[in-house]
Amino acid sequence: MASSFFTKIPSLSVIFSIYTSLSAFTILFRTILHEILPAKIRDFIVSKFTDCFSSYFSSSFTFVIEEHCDYVINQTFRAAQVYLPTLLAGISTGSLLVSSSDLKNPTAKPNFGIPVKAKITDEFEGIPLEWTLHSEKDTIPPQNRQRRYNPEFHEWESTIFQHHTTFETLAMEPELKNSLICDLDAFSKRKDFFKTVGRAWKRGYLLHGPPGTGKSSLVAAIANHMNYNIYDLQIQSVKDDAMLRQILTMTENRSILLIEDLDCSGADASCRNEDKVDEERGQNQNKEKKKKKKDPDQVTLAGLLNFVDGLWSSCVEERIIVFTTNHKDKLDPALLRPGRMDVHILMDYCTPTVFKKLAALYLDVEEHVLFEPIEKALLEVNATPAEVTEQLMVSMNPDVTLKVLVEFLQTKKLTKDNDSVDSEIKEAEA
Repeated sequence: MASSFFTKIPSLSVIFSIYTSLSAFTILFRTILHEILPAKIRDFIVSKFTDCFSSYFSSSFTFVIEEHCDYVINQTFRAAQVYLPTLLAGISTGSLLVSSSDLKNPTAKPNFGIPVKAKITDEFEGIPLEWTLHSEKDTIPPQNRQRRYNPEFHEWESTIFQHHTTFETLAMEPELKNSLICDLDAFSKRKDFFKTVGRAWKRGYLLHGPPGTGKSSLVAAIANHMNYNIYDLQIQSVKDDAMLRQILTMTENRSILLIEDLDCSGADASCRNEDKVDEERGQNQNKEKKKKKKDPDQVTLAGLLNFVDGLWSSCVEERIIVFTTNHKDKLDPALLRPGRMDVHILMDYCTPTVFKKLAALYLDVEEHVLFEPIEKALLEVNATPAEVTEQLMVSMNPDVTLKVLVEFLQTKKLTKDNDSVDSEIKEAEA
């Protein structure tokens, strides 16, 4: 075995001959590389060899710090945002991001930031580091996204839009649904028309009706139908008109600006809670609420109208503005005129047609012996689609679920009758 091994080892002369041949080839290759090939081709070949072998011998490592982690703000990203502006001396490009967020003070000191794709050199405990900022547009495929304004950081926070409601699954009166779809499709095809008549390419929708009637689901269906992003703005969190201007100028084309509970703007969050209590007790009418003094620093009606009509709306294209409210009668008439709110959509209580759509969607049934008493009850009592949906999710068994819904509507009707009797007694005593 040992003798066989030693007999296979090449002689010294053979090894020397191989070394001489390799050396000659190397010298010839270098001569061709430096004297025959142009410099650009030479650099290209060298770079390819470097890239090929560097992956096996490179000691570098890349850390990816995303702005969002599991749809919430990544605090490591925030820390990097604060730290990197202190290293502007090490920026590799000749550009610098300059901004100002103080609209009330033009002489305020500007803020400096890092442009996209700019590289910054750094060092930590003798280890060289290189920072690079990448835009999500370069790394994330196009998709619907929902953005909510964060007043703490003065920016829109982005999350993947995961509301699956479409016009196909939306429980809504067919005539109203078809009319809305036609209006949206016509709007999306009329860019040249808006340009010709000198108007901003935008459309305004007002969704009004009791809580739980599907206003948010309708907005989701519009977004999915148009393939638009949604900018969800809680106007109560906006400090003043100047901040509103800053917020709106940060939005993009082909998007929906959603301002919910417009009737509660300037009031505290208890406005919505009061509506729910009123709805449960059936005492919406003849009830007066305390009026509160408006903070002078809050967004004003004039400020809101200026941005719906003014320069902001003229600087964007294919924009839909959606206002929602539980009380249309509380809104200033100036907000309701065409050109601001072009289409008013009443999101009302559940009807027999809407109920059948919900039953088909949640129970996969189109006919049942209990449909008739349910439809009759829905004409006698006010039940929101949200309330009906809650009962339809009790069980996957249609017999059990529809029976529960019948009992729910009967209880609701009994409560309504008792309230009517009590009201008549109080009026008689008065």
